[in-house]
Amino acid sequence: EMVTSPTTDDAVSEFAGQLLFRLWRVSHTRTAEAFESLGLTTALFALLNVLGTHEGAIQQELGAAMGIDPSTMVSLIDQLEAAGLAKRRPRPTDRRAREVLITPKGRRTLRRARELAEEVEGDVLQGLSHAERRQLITLLRKALVAAPPQPPWSSEEAD
Repeated sequence: EMVTSPTTDDAVSEFAGQLLFRLWRVSHTRTAEAFESLGLTTALFALLNVLGTHEGAIQQELGAAMGIDPSTMVSLIDQLEAAGLAKRRPRPTDRRAREVLITPKGRRTLRRARELAEEVEGDVLQGLSHAERRQLITLLRKALVAAPPQPPWSSEEAD
């Protein structure tokens, strides 16, 4: 397997989309490999991470917050439930709505997954200082908020 090193040629590396894709690719590949030991995919981690801060959200709220289509969201929640990481229950204030709760096992798994994600991110962004990393995250969030809307992500796109 051939390993490639990124070019620093400004004429080749001038487009943000290309640079973002290449960084995403190395980050995604290494994160996915790290998560295999926990039985998580990057998509399941993303959902578990949101559940960790949005306890009791209903499926539709989660899908909207994450930009994931409803059928994909149902499948992801099913997978978390099957692994014992989350559970659905009727919302006490509206029995028709099903809220999603993270389980104690889910919290433990999330804690370890966050540690692994931080390790990978540290490796991927090792060329940046801590201040530069914070600045990068700030700039990426700013760009994302202002980006044109796009259709919700579907599992057919792969993760």
